[in-house]
Parts: sequence; C-alpha cells; structure tokens
Amino acid sequence: MSAPRTVLVARLDNAGDVLLQGPLVRAVAHGADRVVLLAGPAGAAAAGLLPDVDEVWTWACPWILGDPPPVAADDLAALTARVGALAPDEAVISTSFHQSPLPLALVLRAAGVPRISAISVDYPGTLLDVRHRVEDDLPEPERALSLARAAGFELPAGDDGRLAVRRPLPPVAHAPGYVVVHPGASVPARAWPAHRCAEAVEALADAGHRVLVTGGPGERELTAAVAGTRGVDLGGATSLAEMAALLDGAAAVVVGNTGPAHLAAAVGTPVVSLFSPVVPAVRWAPYGVPSVLLGDQSAPCAGTRARECPVPGHPCLTEVTASDVVAAVEKLLAVQQPAAERTPRPAHAAATSTRVRA
Repeated sequence: MSAPRTVLVARLDNAGDVLLQGPLVRAVAHGADRVVLLAGPAGAAAAGLLPDVDEVWTWACPWILGDPPPVAADDLAALTARVGALAPDEAVISTSFHQSPLPLALVLRAAGVPRISAISVDYPGTLLDVRHRVEDDLPEPERALSLARAAGFELPAGDDGRLAVRRPLPPVAHAPGYVVVHPGASVPARAWPAHRCAEAVEALADAGHRVLVTGGPGERELTAAVAGTRGVDLGGATSLAEMAALLDGAAAVVVGNTGPAHLAAAVGTPVVSLFSPVVPAVRWAPYGVPSVLLGDQSAPCAGTRARECPVPGHPCLTEVTASDVVAAVEKLLAVQQPAAERTPRPAHAAATSTRVRA
C-alpha cells in the first residue's frame, strides 16, 4: 500500500481519552503526510497538544458524548460535506470499548472516504475496510496502537509508545519540585471527596511539600476549599497547555481517574492515582509512568461505569486517607528515575484484525 497523503483520525470523547491516542497518532503520522484529528468539544484542546497532529476539527457527536446534542440532519450533512472536501485517503476511528465506530463510519463512507479502520465487535458490513478486534483488558494506549498497526501504520524507530505532548510548554511561575493535587473529576463517581483532598493538602504541607491545587474554570470553589491556607489555589487559572507545564514541573501528582492523570503521564510525571473501580484500572490507570493506585478495586461499584456512585458513602475512595496519599507520594519520590532510564511497559500482542473489504 502506498503512503496516503491525508489520514483522518477520530476520537470524539474527553481530553484524557484523546491524550491516550498519542501513540496511535504518531504511528499514523509516520506513514502519512498529514493527520487531521476529529475531536469532541471536550477533547479538542488535548488534540492540539498531541505531537504530529496537523489540524484539529471539533464536532459534538450525538452518539458518543455523555451530554449529547440531538441528531440533526443539517449537522450530519455539514460534517459529511466537510469530510468530502478534505477527501482523506483513509480514516482511523478510535473508540472506547463501550462505543461503536459504525455510525461515524457510515458518515465517513457517505463522504467518500475510501478506506476506514476501527475496532468493532458488531458486524460492520461494508462500513469498515479493516475490522480490528482486541482482548478486553489492554491499556487504552496499547489498544489504540494495535488499531493503528492493523490499519498498516507503525511507530517510527526509537518511539517507545509512551504518551507525549508537544514541546516546548509554556513557562511556569513555580520552581519545580512541588506536588500537584487535582481534586476534580470528569464524573462524580471518580472523585475523591473534597474534604479528603483538603486533608491531603494539609498533610502534604506538614510533610514539607509545596502543594499546588489545580482545577478547571468551573471548579474554583472546589479548589479554593481544598487549597485552604496551606496550598496554592490555581483553580481556573491555566489553559490545558499551561496545566501540562505545571504537571511537568511537579514531583508527583495526586489525581483521580480523569484527564489530568493522563496529562501527567504524557509529561512523564509520577501519579498517585485515586482510582474508582467503576472502570477497570488495567485499561485506564496512568500509563507508562511510576504510579501508586489507591482505592478499593473490588468495591461493589466495580465495572458499573456509573457516573454517580451507586454505593452509599462512596467507600471505594472515601476510605483512602490523607496519610495514605502522603505515603504514596513519598514512595514515588523514593523510586523516581530519570525518564531516559525508565523501562517501558511491555507491549501486548493478543490482538487480531480482520479485513472485511479489499
């Protein structure tokens, strides 16, 4: 197969999900002249941080977003026309294990995309040229990279398949070596309770750490309460690129299963992961960096994909204490190595692909 000129890569959910596509994107870019990434509104800024993305398109997908817009014929027609005008040589649709690529494949096929690859459990008919199938419990970056390989794209020599962001990053007004506490989460079931976060800030400060508390524009009240008088409140004060720079300067990051956990991994910073088991840690834990996983992974909510905790008291995370977090931070600081000396995680090979159309 000759090298395509333009490849459209689609990932339509949240910022963290998009960051996990970095190895896939770099593999595609190694075999293409141009990569256009189609992202959802929550993921577009993250798409702009990925190395080798040439252009980012934003589209609110009615069958992917948690708070989806209605299906509108005019909207679908506009996307179809835009893709038709781009005339990509092929498309790679990346989805989570609980999402279907087939509706978007239909739109892209109607737009004239001649070759489409995706992971699909459902029979795709003529919607896919490469129907890829994988085992359930691959880490998400490896799952996505296996799709790129099935589509015929490989990472360049010397690329270890880790997460990454574009550099240089913006300057930071804080000397490196602080601990970042990020109390918010994309869904409530994945958040460590605010009072526990505040206790952790106090305990980390007592242990001699400088603590920065981060959050989005809608989390200023939360970050102010968590920072108290011992932490530096940066809620709503950073763009995603500036957040990446802050995380890059941190000695460790304390965060739930949400976008900044993956952003920390993308800049190579160790993570204390307050992980609610509503989704499997084997797929979604911070990838490729030293990490300590806290939270009861066998709690009754395990595997439910719940957005609101279904168990009274949110015990899977509430039972994690500030002293647990301090101990985890100290453990990470004791074992940190320069990035060049860290051993990459082993790749998984238990993936198969089926070509449906020639």
